[in-house]
Amino acid sequence: MKSPDFICNRPAMSDPLSEVISLLQPRAVFSKSISGAGRWGVRYADFGQPSFCAVLEGSCRLAVDGQHALTLETGDFVLLPATPGFTLSGFEPVAPERIDPKVTPAPMGEVRHGRRGGRPDVRLLGGYFVFDSSNAALLVSLLPALVHVRGAERLSAIVRLVSEESGERRSGRELVLTRLVEVLLIEALRSTSGEDAPPGLLRGLTDTRLASAMRQMHADPARSWTVAQLARKAALSRSTFFERFTRAVGMPPMEYLIAWRMAVAKDLLRRHDIGIAEVAERVGYGSATTFSTAFSRHVGQPPSLYARKR
Repeated sequence: MKSPDFICNRPAMSDPLSEVISLLQPRAVFSKSISGAGRWGVRYADFGQPSFCAVLEGSCRLAVDGQHALTLETGDFVLLPATPGFTLSGFEPVAPERIDPKVTPAPMGEVRHGRRGGRPDVRLLGGYFVFDSSNAALLVSLLPALVHVRGAERLSAIVRLVSEESGERRSGRELVLTRLVEVLLIEALRSTSGEDAPPGLLRGLTDTRLASAMRQMHADPARSWTVAQLARKAALSRSTFFERFTRAVGMPPMEYLIAWRMAVAKDLLRRHDIGIAEVAERVGYGSATTFSTAFSRHVGQPPSLYARKR
């Protein structure tokens, strides 16, 4: 993981996407093989943790709560950063089997749905992991609710590596899985950036003007940025920058800057034995008192209490 010194004292150009993934602190937990044949369907309850799936062979239907239903085909990859309820099925009407992943024991072998014998209609590799960060809710809110990448050979290869590594007990397993999941997330998210992405970090980074300002905020969160200064970095007028940023990212630029400062501050308080005054200075506050007031308003508790709890 990146150290706070790297976060706060990096060169002028930084990579906001990589920094968000680093602060999320993903670690792998479980992966499994899934297949289905004939009439089949499963309804998974809201899980809340991130999950992923790669289609190795065949096709099936995925309906995620709040999203349009998808037909998944060979080579497709799906990432759900906060996994709401969803239904996975074949194409014939069927009453789905209900599964609550929070209470259902993890299966040891391949999970088969529908007809037991013969060749399956679809084969999948799926799994879930967790974000260790206390910033998870904030950072996940900057990401799309559903990431669907078509023809994702690189992603399928990474998922296979995750599956193989999670099924073995070799030295360094946890570190390897952590790095693989980080690569998986970055590869998936950068594959979906575009003007049609929902408001959030990816949409903002797609806009080269906005991306320039966002990199500056990430590179130097301690600086006393104003909307006018950031607009100049983006080579836009103040009003155009404000409207364009808010529309693309889903929040005004100063709100995004405060959210990023608090994410960095929480990471410093959680991981490192440094004083409140130093944390305040690293994230752009002139005094510990000013920082404590802002932190308490944003997080719901003073930084001293937050640090002790962690």
